[in-house]
Amino acid sequence: MVQLAANLTMMFNEVDFLDRFEAAAKAGFKGVEYLFPYDFTAEELSARLKDNGLTQVLHNLPAGDWGAGERGIACHPDRVEEFKAGVDKAIAYATALDCKQVNCLAGIAPADADADLVRKTFVENLKFAADKLKAAGIRLLIEPINTRDIPGFFLCGTQQALDIIAETGSDNIAVQYDIYHMQIMEGDLAPTMQKHLASIDHIQLADNPGRNEPGTGEINYPFLFGFLDKIGYQGWIGCEYKPATTTVEGLGWADAYLKG
Repeated sequence: MVQLAANLTMMFNEVDFLDRFEAAAKAGFKGVEYLFPYDFTAEELSARLKDNGLTQVLHNLPAGDWGAGERGIACHPDRVEEFKAGVDKAIAYATALDCKQVNCLAGIAPADADADLVRKTFVENLKFAADKLKAAGIRLLIEPINTRDIPGFFLCGTQQALDIIAETGSDNIAVQYDIYHMQIMEGDLAPTMQKHLASIDHIQLADNPGRNEPGTGEINYPFLFGFLDKIGYQGWIGCEYKPATTTVEGLGWADAYLKG
């Protein structure tokens, strides 16, 4: 059965962030994810999770200066020490929040850097992070993202992600498969997820175009949910979409999964 997690960065933004945990629980969600926990103390976040009976499903490694437009630093040759410090910070938060997986955003490839060096930096950073996370009992994920929304993003395809994971030689890295991003970049969603199911540990969703909730665009989510059940996907599906109106008004699509 499909397990949905509310993405609190994008959903329930009618209320302050810390109040979104309660809003998600009242809507029927059992799990939550969000981009970053670092603006709050781990104690604050842990209390909200416990008070509302929620599982922390996912958060990202620190990703540079988000407000300035950075979208990850893992492929930046001149930011390796900053990346490594971010791994330690992410482990501290994930451990306190009992979060069993964190996502590494590759980042926008530096325009003036050698392409081979950018790839090598990403691979070496992933090796470092995967080893440290494994020792802490945490899984590392990497996420291909479409280059229409984020031009120049280094990791932008499923096979590219799989090739990079193989290059690291690590058994502690998996793919975070975002249906919205991969519909834009590749299409062929169901066969791709089936073919690479063993390498996919987390899925995210939004409809296309618009990145709004399922049912607002071209993607057949009832089919995909049934298909994922059929092929035996056991992970969470994070609802990383922009509500077209308010979150609660737009949740009709999820009733069968939140109340089933």
